[in-house]
Amino acid sequence: MATKVVVHSTFKRLFQVIGFAIVLAAALTGLKKIANRDSAESQAPVLTSERTDGAAASPTSTDANLIFGTSSVLDADTLEIHGTRIRLEGVDAPESSQRCGTLGQEWACGQHAALALSDWIGDKTVSCEVNGSDRYQRKLARCTVDGQDMQVWLVSNGWAMAYRAYSTDYVAAEEVAQAAKLGLWRGEFVMPWNWRKGERAVVP
Repeated sequence: MATKVVVHSTFKRLFQVIGFAIVLAAALTGLKKIANRDSAESQAPVLTSERTDGAAASPTSTDANLIFGTSSVLDADTLEIHGTRIRLEGVDAPESSQRCGTLGQEWACGQHAALALSDWIGDKTVSCEVNGSDRYQRKLARCTVDGQDMQVWLVSNGWAMAYRAYSTDYVAAEEVAQAAKLGLWRGEFVMPWNWRKGERAVVP
């Protein structure tokens, strides 16, 4: 009878040891998973849309020579974007007070040119690549609207001239406008650079 008790007690202790071993193995497995997870999280990069120093995130474009936004047309070759005045490089348009045509048939060509450019831009975003500054501290730039070259549009529609003293990039566009008698080319006018020098006699 005593032998039976010993056997029963031995099996009971064996089951207890096995059960403890299973619990211990499960606990160790859980600890290992937690350790691996913590290690992976510590090595993973932190993704955030805000800088940790409290500064605003950088804009999409990091090019310091690119200015873009809604523009105001000051005259047909000068814009203002976010308070920065921009002179369209390579072209020359009539001044805002300039008049064209013959005596008795004059018209405000400077104002018409500016209005034509303003209507063409509308409320679209203007992008300008700055290449320097002029003596009036305006930014000299090549500008686009919806991917279209603003200077090409102005000159090919007769609202500005190729400014040959500084660039010959728009001579071909000017020849197109002249042949089609568009814009200023529909009549007589003084070249803008001569008008600024005081010339008022209208020449073809």
